[in-house]
Amino acid sequence: MAGAVTWTAGRLWLAVLLVWLWERVTTQVGEAYFPPPSEIVATGRELWFSGPADRFFLTEEAVEDFGPSLLNLFAGWLLTGLAGVALGVALGLSRTFARYVEPIVHFGRAIPPPTLISVFLSVFALGTSMQVATIVFGVIWPVVLNTMDGVRTVDGLHLDSAEVFGVRGLRRLRMIVLPAAAPKIIAGLRISIGLALILMVLSEMFGSKHGIGAHLVDSQRDFEPAAMWAGIVFVGVLGYLLNAAFTLVERRGPHRHHLARAAT
Repeated sequence: MAGAVTWTAGRLWLAVLLVWLWERVTTQVGEAYFPPPSEIVATGRELWFSGPADRFFLTEEAVEDFGPSLLNLFAGWLLTGLAGVALGVALGLSRTFARYVEPIVHFGRAIPPPTLISVFLSVFALGTSMQVATIVFGVIWPVVLNTMDGVRTVDGLHLDSAEVFGVRGLRRLRMIVLPAAAPKIIAGLRISIGLALILMVLSEMFGSKHGIGAHLVDSQRDFEPAAMWAGIVFVGVLGYLLNAAFTLVERRGPHRHHLARAAT
């Protein structure tokens, strides 16, 4: 218990210090556009966490702001994971396929996703489809490239041994290729979730009525800086929690065990 407290204190002392300095400086300066953290937290609680206990204290605003955003984020990211890993595996296993498709992948990842929002608006119109499409296009590339690189770095000795023992096709993919490439696949998924969070907010700023991005635009338009900063802080906390979850998966994930077993 004492060790956990010491570890937490060692990790959070700088954040606590920065928040304290933020509170002191903004309180003394009194600039309306930069409210102190205490006001931001109070505003966020009033907006989102002052509802009834049977709804986990969530308000109607919380449902309208968080629900669509989290749905878009995880739907886009899950589609990205499935499509990106599948395409990356195909590119990593087949040099012939990669010769034709890999240049298109590098071309696609060079296009800034915000430049295509108007295209997605024309194709999908406003709504979840446009927002998910923006997320998928913007974040699929690190998953594809990391998966491809992970597959290509599988030890040839493992593949030769599998061939000798008759382990081929999907069985070889499941038992050897994917476990060996898992560290790079997870790294690509970790990068993509951060990009997905950015594109989630950005896509909701264009004509959307719900979501955290729409909340930021509405707060700025209505001159409610504390509400706007509450949204920014929420996005930052969400991004931190998602990154921490992936860090935990990378540290405790089973891929090293599977890789050792496959090598054996």
